[in-house]
This record gives sequence, structure tokens and C-alpha cells, in this order.
Amino acid sequence: MKKILKISVLVIVLAIFAITIVYLYRKSQEKPVVYKTEKPFVTNIIKKTVATGSVIPRKEIEIKPQVSGIVEEIFVEAGNQVRQGDVIARIRIIPDLINLNNAEARLERAKIAFDDARLHSERQGKLYSQGVISAVENQQAQVTFKNARQEVDAAETNLELIREGVNKKSGKTTNTLIRSTIAGMLLDVPIKVGNSVIETNNFNAGTTIATVADVTDMIFQGKVDETEVGKISPGMNLLLVIGAIENDTFQATLQYISPKGVLENGAVQFDIKADVKLKDDQFIRAGYSANADIVLDRKNNVLALKEAALLFEGDSTYVEVETTPQNFEKRFIKTGLSDGINIQILSGLTKDDKIKVQQLTGSATPK
Repeated sequence: MKKILKISVLVIVLAIFAITIVYLYRKSQEKPVVYKTEKPFVTNIIKKTVATGSVIPRKEIEIKPQVSGIVEEIFVEAGNQVRQGDVIARIRIIPDLINLNNAEARLERAKIAFDDARLHSERQGKLYSQGVISAVENQQAQVTFKNARQEVDAAETNLELIREGVNKKSGKTTNTLIRSTIAGMLLDVPIKVGNSVIETNNFNAGTTIATVADVTDMIFQGKVDETEVGKISPGMNLLLVIGAIENDTFQATLQYISPKGVLENGAVQFDIKADVKLKDDQFIRAGYSANADIVLDRKNNVLALKEAALLFEGDSTYVEVETTPQNFEKRFIKTGLSDGINIQILSGLTKDDKIKVQQLTGSATPK
């Protein structure tokens, strides 16, 4: 019995030893290296640079008052369409006391002069009819009277303008009624009824009553880094991607490149402008952020390959082409345009060639 037990233990030990030897042997063997392959493919290659910016109206106007005062009434709100000449708001004038006092004094003086000229004209007229004075003296009296009457009218008009901003004689209210100077959409009406506003003049820009823009004529305004500005020129096509409008792109044409750069965050940036081609009946809000892909060059339907498969030797470029399963030969090729991911193949390859991908993967069986 003891002999059988010893033999059994010995057999178990030998079996464990044999299994361990086999496991270590297999562990020490290198796994076969299997290379993935790819074939060249036909695609469009676009070389481009990216500019960041926003979409804004080409014509955007700030409406400002010609007189100072208080906003009495607002007739519109942001988003409304207006025509040129439409009334936006009405202003009640708060007259300057010094100017008001001078205007009132001028009117009183004009009335006194008018009364005196009227009496003198009447006297001269009677004397002329009696043949006491000449026609010249009578004419001078009549001219003085007419001038005095004109001065009264002018003084009254001046006082009306200072008090009301309105010339009642002509019936025009251009000073107190703020009108749109262009046709378009009201982007913003920053004032409220009761706000004080300042007129625009040589020393003050004035208070903005409203902002009007033609939203059917939009441009892209962005910036390009100094390393890219030398590669672009007016007339180039842009592919515009607007962040707020998903899954859609817009065509644009580069129109303007600033001749002077501006230093921003340690890099020199150049302003650019491009004409955006809107689609029919499509509305784009002013100020949308956008990215513009500026097409530097484009090749359509060309044979291409992933750039990751390329190898370099001096000034030459080559790839490794599979001749038999997992056997490769070096083949020099000529390349063309690249977009950073795919590169155009000018010669050296066909669509049926299998190209070694320069990335190793382990596998028990070859492809």
C-alpha cells in the first residue's frame, strides 16, 4: 500500500514538473508579429487653414438723436423690420435755460422793433400820399417794416425750436422724432421710456437710440495667424461652420485681408472679411461665432494614402508593399497634396497594392 502511494506521489510530481516545463517553453517563444495592411483609395484632398471669428451684418448703423432730451415714446422693439424714414422714438426736449432766456429776449426785442417800424411806415405812407415826402423815403420805411416783421417770425421760430424742437410753421418734426436712416432689422433698442439722451455733435458721439442692420447681407469677420496669412489671398473660397447651426456649412468668398497685424496673446493676428452666401429664406442672427476653413488647394478624385504609412529615407519617400502574406518590399513613391491625414499618390502605387501600416499588433495567426 505504501509502495503504491509513493508511486502515485512521484507520478504527480513528475506530471507537475512536465507541465511547468511545457508552460515555460511556450512562454519563452515569441509570438508571431502580424502587420496590418491598407490599400490606397480614391478621395478628395483639401488643404486648408482655419480662421475663427463671427458672422455680422455688412451694414450696421447706430441711430443717434440730433437733440438732447428725455425719451417720451418708443414705437418699435428689437427684431422689428423697419424702412428708411420709419419713426423709432420720440424725444421731449428739455431746453437749456440760458438759450431759452436769450430766445425770449430776442423775440421781445423783435416785437418792439416791429411795432416801431409799423408806426413809422404808417406815418410815412400818409405823408407820401399828401405829397410831403418822396417815394424813396416812403420805400425805405416800408422795407424797414418788412424786415422787422421777418425778424419777429425768425425769433418766434427760434423760440419754438428751443422749447419743442419743432418748427410749427413748416410742420416738420425731424428733431424730436428719431427716424431710421436705413432699411433693415432692429438688432437692439437699448433705451427705455424716460431715459435721458444726449445729442450727437462735434464733441460727443451721442446716445444710441437703436441699432439697425441689413441681416440679408452678412459677412464673416475673423482673424488669421501670421504664419498662415501669406498663404491666402482675396477671392479664395471659405467653408463656414456656424456653431449655433449644426450639421450645416455655408459658402463664403474672402474679400479683405488687413495690411496690419495686431498682437494678441503673444501672436500676431490679421483681420479678414468674407462675403457669406446665405441660403434661400435662411435667417442667421448677427454675432454667431463661426470657424472658416480657407481652402488653400484642392484635388478631387485622386489616389491617396494615409500619411501614417509613409517612411522616409533622405529626401525620398517610400512605403512597404506586401508581396506575399506578411512579406514586404520597399517601394519608393511620389506624393502630392496633403491635408495632414491623407496624402495624394502621384506614382508608385495602384489601388490594389497592400501597404504595411507602421503599427505592430500581436496575433496567434497571420492575416
